[in-house]
Amino acid sequence: MKKVLFWTLAILITFGAIVYQRATGPTYDKKVTVSIDGTDHRLNLVRSHGGESDCPVVLHMPDQEVSGEIHYRMYPTGNPWEVTEMERLDDVLTGALPNLPPAGKYEYKVVLKKEGRTFPLNDGQPVIIRFKGDVPAGILIPHIVLMFFAMFLSNLAGIMAVFNHSRFRLYTRVTLLFLFVGGLVFGPWVQWYAFGEAWAGIPFAWDLTDNKTLFMFLFWLLAFFMNLKKERPAYTIVASVVTLLMYAIPHSMYGSQLNPETGEIIQGWIRLFFTCLAS
Repeated sequence: MKKVLFWTLAILITFGAIVYQRATGPTYDKKVTVSIDGTDHRLNLVRSHGGESDCPVVLHMPDQEVSGEIHYRMYPTGNPWEVTEMERLDDVLTGALPNLPPAGKYEYKVVLKKEGRTFPLNDGQPVIIRFKGDVPAGILIPHIVLMFFAMFLSNLAGIMAVFNHSRFRLYTRVTLLFLFVGGLVFGPWVQWYAFGEAWAGIPFAWDLTDNKTLFMFLFWLLAFFMNLKKERPAYTIVASVVTLLMYAIPHSMYGSQLNPETGEIIQGWIRLFFTCLAS
């Protein structure tokens, strides 16, 4: 019964973290609501786009009298806003943001119009969108699965350590393994395809996602060594709590960003290894 309870708690905490990540991460669609003539419309504004195509901005808007326009400019700059009209296709308004190099960003606003009235989405505040390279599914999916499974194992190891269950040392080792493969093997691979950077964390730059991975790995490495010859559950508990705190920080905050003046990526610059690998 204790094992069932441990696994249940670990699963609940992990799924809670997944929901929180999707609600707070700056790369997930921004959910907005606009009221037009007494009808509320719930819409999504895209905040991340991969590949070499222009980024589509698609809004479900059944009211045929509503039109829309997109105001956008490079971020961060004080450039004048460029405006593009959205087109209507049945119940959908569509527009596009011109493609940018990996890590390039726009800030953009969408304004809906009807009968001379304007309805700015997101209270008129701009939304930031970041462009990236196309990451192969064979690299991206294992990275995501391994990282969230590492968090599940972290929660399980921490809970077992709190109750001094004998198998907490085993799950400490497995957590370290999954975190290493998911975060320090597949993670740089994803970063390379997305932004042309293998590692943008300490000591080369301050990419928050890379640094979170590094801190988690170091704490679990410490827990692993401290539990090699003797049971020291406190180290596993601390590593588990640190991991939970790291996952509480929204994913991709302070990530790689293109300098609009120089064309260089601000966060990180390790290219040599992956350039050789690609060749």
